[in-house]
Amino acid sequence: MSFKISVLVGSLRTGSFARRIANEALRMFPKGFAAEIVEIGHLPLYNFDYDDPQQIDTPTPQVYTHFRETIKASDGILFITPENNRTIPAVLKNAVDIGSKPNSDVAWKNHPAGIISHSVGAMGGYSAQKNLRLALSYFDMPFPGQPEVFLGTSPEVFTDNGNLVERTENFVRDYIERFAQIVEKSNVNGK
Repeated sequence: MSFKISVLVGSLRTGSFARRIANEALRMFPKGFAAEIVEIGHLPLYNFDYDDPQQIDTPTPQVYTHFRETIKASDGILFITPENNRTIPAVLKNAVDIGSKPNSDVAWKNHPAGIISHSVGAMGGYSAQKNLRLALSYFDMPFPGQPEVFLGTSPEVFTDNGNLVERTENFVRDYIERFAQIVEKSNVNGK
């Protein structure tokens, strides 16, 4: 059996720390998992008119439909986000909002989720992670328990070659393995 993991990165910058962490995390999934980054930067800002059946002149963008179907076809979702102004970046919140509609067919519903946050400061994106957990809590998404992953002083978690330093790599790998176990259990029990 193979498990599909969608990885959402909360930064649009090509060389961002979040994207670098995501690329490292992709290779940490155990055998039988296919993890890939799902791009979210091209998604138009959410507007309920797109999903309002009474607004026939405002059709749902095809990129919304594709994004929602990609998420629904996933066995788990891994969010990797920086902290912007004590919360999650707008691009990530927009993706959460798009996946939350229509109410009768929420893409996120019951999908196992993992969150890795970071910041250049010492708190490791604590506020961003807590805000993202709050937004996702409505969708009955199971998360790994403790320890959560808050990567502080993110420029220092990489070697000169661009890989995660050993201690951080081991920490993130443990989280990915615990997340994978939740995905496996959820799939066995049915999403």
